[in-house]
Amino acid sequence: MATKSKTRRPLTRERVLEAAIRLADESGIESLSMRKLGQELGVEAMSLYNHVKNKDEVLDGIVEAVVREVELPSDETDWKAALRRHAISSHEALMRHSWAAGLWWRRAEGRDRMRGAEFMLRTLREAGFSEDLTYHGYHVLVGHILGFTLQAQSFPIETKEELQKLAAEFLQDFPAAEYPYLAEHIRQHVDPGDSDEGAFAFGLDLILDGLERMRDA
Repeated sequence: MATKSKTRRPLTRERVLEAAIRLADESGIESLSMRKLGQELGVEAMSLYNHVKNKDEVLDGIVEAVVREVELPSDETDWKAALRRHAISSHEALMRHSWAAGLWWRRAEGRDRMRGAEFMLRTLREAGFSEDLTYHGYHVLVGHILGFTLQAQSFPIETKEELQKLAAEFLQDFPAAEYPYLAEHIRQHVDPGDSDEGAFAFGLDLILDGLERMRDA
């Protein structure tokens, strides 16, 4: 009688990190443990230690994997367009993986994060920014990427439709005569009109335009 053998993909560091990202995306970073990771891969947790030292290495590895999703434009001759594409790509990657922004500074010397930082700093310096303005400009851009992303992810309303409904209900009993400009702002959530690429890009353009003015002053 012939025996049917079942082939299993060999366990590798890449597979461990892929499974960790999948778990974190589905259930949140707090759900990630070596035991659950082993269950996800169909192995004992101890088998994982042949490929990663510990959970810290897993966390560092999955953050670096998210960073590799970020675009580093090499075809842009305009510094603003290059930084804009990079920042929007960073924001989109972090929004896809809602746990990543909170782990960003765990190990800032990771090679992929260093490549991203080098890209931003080099783009500013080669565009004629001084060392001092490059230093501050870099931190403002990173602060916008991370800060805006964390704010968006902590917002309790997930869809535009939910926000419009909540704003409309809120306005029914709102003292608009006492707070006219706040009422105007809330009404904009009900009928936002034509929007461009969204609030993240709007803030990003303000930063880039401001940096350009400071450089040229």
